[in-house]
Formats: sequence, structure tokens, C-alpha cells
Amino acid sequence: MQGARAVKSFPCICCPLGCRLEAALASDGTVEAVVGQGCGRGLEYAVDEATNPVRMVSAVVPVAGCLEPLSVKTAQPVPKGQIRAVLDDMLALQLEAPVCAGDVLIANVRETGVSVVATKSVP
Repeated sequence: MQGARAVKSFPCICCPLGCRLEAALASDGTVEAVVGQGCGRGLEYAVDEATNPVRMVSAVVPVAGCLEPLSVKTAQPVPKGQIRAVLDDMLALQLEAPVCAGDVLIANVRETGVSVVATKSVP
């Protein structure tokens, strides 16, 4: 990986192998080369992780009148840099029963195009 401006190194999470990936970045931020992948999914994961990492976000939040908290999650991954803000929005929810699994609790959280949904029902 000579001539690259920066190299990002991280474990691959696409399969149980857990390969150690290295992505060489050009000065414009694009990926020039990837090494270390043991399967076909590793290359795509390395490019995505090096240029635009995303994560699912989950939390538990209280529901008025219920002793058991409600688990919530993003419907799709959100940009890694917005995890804290998305989590803050989740924890600020003030919910009342009933809530059904799959209910959209926050549409387009932090203008990511991703919804926050309930993962279980609370009567």
C-alpha cells in the first residue's frame, strides 16, 4: 500500500473469520486498495467502513405506567458520527402505553432518513 495518504485498519465483522482489514485511502478520501479480506464481503465492508461507517443504534426507554422499559432501535444503520445525537433523541422519548412492536417512534431521526422503531410491544 505504498503511495497512499492514509491507511485505516479494522476487523471485518461480515463473517466469523474476523479478518484484519487495511484500507489505503487516496488524498481525495477514496479507497485505493484493500488487503486482508478472507471472503468476498470483506472488500465491500472495508470500502464502506473506511469512507462512510454506519451503525445500528439501540436503547431502552421508559414507558409511562409500565415497570418494564421498552427496547427501541434504528430501522437501518445511521452514520457513526451521529450515534450520540440519535441516542440522545431516543433517550428523550416520552412514551405512553400501548406501544406495538414496529411502531415508528421517531421518523427521520436527525434527518438521516432512518426511523426509530419499537422492538417489542407494551400493553
